[in-house]
Amino acid sequence: MDNEAEAPVGLLERFEDSLDRLVNGAFARAFKAEVQPVEIASALQREVNDRAAVIDRERTVIPNVFHVELSEHDYRRLAVFKDALQTELATLVRDYGGEQRYTLLGPVSVDLAQDDELETGIFRVRSEARAEVSSQPHGRPGEPGAAATDLRQPRLEVGGIAYPLVRAITRLGRGSDTDIRIEDPGASRNHCEIVIGQPALLRDLGSTNGTFVNGGRITQVDLADGTAITIGTTQLVFRSG
Repeated sequence: MDNEAEAPVGLLERFEDSLDRLVNGAFARAFKAEVQPVEIASALQREVNDRAAVIDRERTVIPNVFHVELSEHDYRRLAVFKDALQTELATLVRDYGGEQRYTLLGPVSVDLAQDDELETGIFRVRSEARAEVSSQPHGRPGEPGAAATDLRQPRLEVGGIAYPLVRAITRLGRGSDTDIRIEDPGASRNHCEIVIGQPALLRDLGSTNGTFVNGGRITQVDLADGTAITIGTTQLVFRSG
């Protein structure tokens, strides 16, 4: 009886997937159909489901940063209301994630861009789960971007945003009491710390998943300008100032 009840749902899902492939593939090439916003919305929802990653019993992480690439014709047509469309699509992803009890590592963003190699009616979706990183003030400028005003200040850079290292020892991790908080499921509450000196030192604090520098797992290592530090899926670049 249960199998009979579940069968129609499976058939509908397969039909929907087949229809999406036809709309975004053969039909679009044959008839030059223009991309419609509802098609993008459907593709984003499918991307969320396909990329959902089970971390533990309570958390299934989904992408929160989406790049939608469109042909020149479709981009010019949709660019008229680009900002509103991006906002609506981001809201759709956030609401859908909430309904499914998925975990988002940071704010949802959807970016529409032009790809001259795509034909009218064809579009591409790329996504990533980008952790939200924040720092504590500690009595001096410590908000994202503050370090950009003083290049002499040692700092960590994440996705173009600078986080100043204002203490002799800066602790990183998922815990609320860390100096730089990284909302990444691969990060421990107290994951690692950076000791400012000549040279600066990076020390793992017995993290579950490890701290990696330039692709290799470390226990303790000296930091040089431009060193890439990976915690979970989050990459940070050390700048000596």
